[in-house]
Amino acid sequence: MEKLGFLLRPKWLVLAAVALAFAFLCFSVLAPWQLGKNTTTSARNDLITRSVDADPVPIANVLTANGFAADDEWRRVIATGSYVADSDALVRLRSIREKPAYEVITLFVIDGGPTVLVNRGYVLPVEGTSAPDFAAAPSGEVTLNARVRQAEGTSREPIREDGQLQVYNINPEQIGTAVGVDAIDGYLQLDDNQPGGLGLIDLPQTDAGPYLSYGLQWLAFGIMAPLGLAYFVRAELRERRASRAELADAMSGEPEPMPDDVAGPDDEDEEEFTLPTRREKRARARAASRPTVPSDPRLADRYGKNR
Repeated sequence: MEKLGFLLRPKWLVLAAVALAFAFLCFSVLAPWQLGKNTTTSARNDLITRSVDADPVPIANVLTANGFAADDEWRRVIATGSYVADSDALVRLRSIREKPAYEVITLFVIDGGPTVLVNRGYVLPVEGTSAPDFAAAPSGEVTLNARVRQAEGTSREPIREDGQLQVYNINPEQIGTAVGVDAIDGYLQLDDNQPGGLGLIDLPQTDAGPYLSYGLQWLAFGIMAPLGLAYFVRAELRERRASRAELADAMSGEPEPMPDDVAGPDDEDEEEFTLPTRREKRARARAASRPTVPSDPRLADRYGKNR
């Protein structure tokens, strides 16, 4: 526990809190958000793919007491009835092929059934953002080929601009209230070449998108955050152990070993120094006073030693 006491310092507490909070955010919010979008997109793509090859069915087959079931979205249906006059609403802030557009919603009364919203298609604005004029829905009984769609949530209240009711979402309750008619939950989106149809709204692309890879990346980041914290803790422990070892060596007081070629004061081969005695001094003096005799006999004879 003493070795990990440095973790209680403010710097390490902040670092640990940030790493753990980031990991928690990755696992609880960011990764589920992206994986949830991947699940939703995959389910939508599956419904669209199945609806492409399926034959249209009478709308009565998919009607429920509350409107349309979520599993029936994008399903092709046939509906017979009549449009409600002067019940048009424009949906603002739409994009068609990367261009700003309005979508036109008109109420439709099903024969022998309830009233439902019909998305007749799109129209392009004029003079920048002004709503254009568009053809009114035909009167009398008509038969429509359309796709079932789920209602959108509401974000802002409807407005009236350019003489038209304008909304921000396709919500039957909100539009029905503004027009004064009760409409079932959900709406119909017209296929091509239908009575009252305007610009055709294409089906969404059925690619999965990047949501799965994004979700896996957030999971990886959530794992890496605590691992990174553990790495820095381990590095700090190693540094502290090395510092303690250096301090212990400095406080031990043991001299460092001398090189082999440098003689120390305790060298065993060094001779002990002593002062000469009187006898040794006299002997050294007599030896120094004697003349030096050459060892060569011829030189000795020359100097008269053998004479």
